[in-house]
Amino acid sequence: MARNIDKFKDDINKLKKRGELLKISMLVGTMSKEDLSKFKNGLGEQANEGMKSLPDFSSEYQAWYSEALVLLRQILPDRVADFSRYYEKPKTRREITYDTYTIEDYLQGLRVTRGPYKEVVVDQSAAINRFDQQCAIVAAASARFESSLFDIRNIVHADLLDSEIATAKELNKHKFVRAAGAIAGVVLERHLREVCENRKILPPKNNPTISDYNESLKANGVIEVPEWRFIQHLADTRNLCDHSKDPEPTQQQITDLINGVDKTIKSVF
Repeated sequence: MARNIDKFKDDINKLKKRGELLKISMLVGTMSKEDLSKFKNGLGEQANEGMKSLPDFSSEYQAWYSEALVLLRQILPDRVADFSRYYEKPKTRREITYDTYTIEDYLQGLRVTRGPYKEVVVDQSAAINRFDQQCAIVAAASARFESSLFDIRNIVHADLLDSEIATAKELNKHKFVRAAGAIAGVVLERHLREVCENRKILPPKNNPTISDYNESLKANGVIEVPEWRFIQHLADTRNLCDHSKDPEPTQQQITDLINGVDKTIKSVF
């Protein structure tokens, strides 16, 4: 679990740094010639080099947005809708104003004027605040790792599951294969339920199974098809342990089940 958290921290820090550079690029792209000249003068001799090092917002924002969205779905799912709202055009939008202008409009170079003198109603500068808010949400995701509540919740959850995995391994070692497999199955089901609860994607059934949780995770883009198939295979092995009329599972099957569950609880959350 610690390794996964460290990876998320590293990925978010990289996103934050790229976001800062993209923000500067966005600001530069909306500056008047006069303001741009002042900006370059402020950089001094490093002006040309500094300008060349800036990413092109129009071509690099989409990659940043996609990566940030994936991470937020994992770490801060409650803010995903807000994050997307700053980018996507509102479906119910009737007019384009400063309040309804989005980053998607910015990327299309949208500029609204009115009257015979082409008075500007809104232009690309309106998207700067939207991107500021997206960067703030990414920063909030990073700050979450510093919260003691986040650490306690995840550490306690991980410790409980690790303890039960250790019990399953010990039972399997002494050839109590059905009992070992049943415990491993409970661990998997409990973990998948926890993930679905955190993401508010619980299956609508009264008594969901591993397959139901697995299906919900795939349908909501938390896991891909290969992971879905892997978890379904684990569920099939677990079912062998729960039904006495089925063939007796082998010790190797239960070893694979326990190792698979251990891998899943450390990679799907």
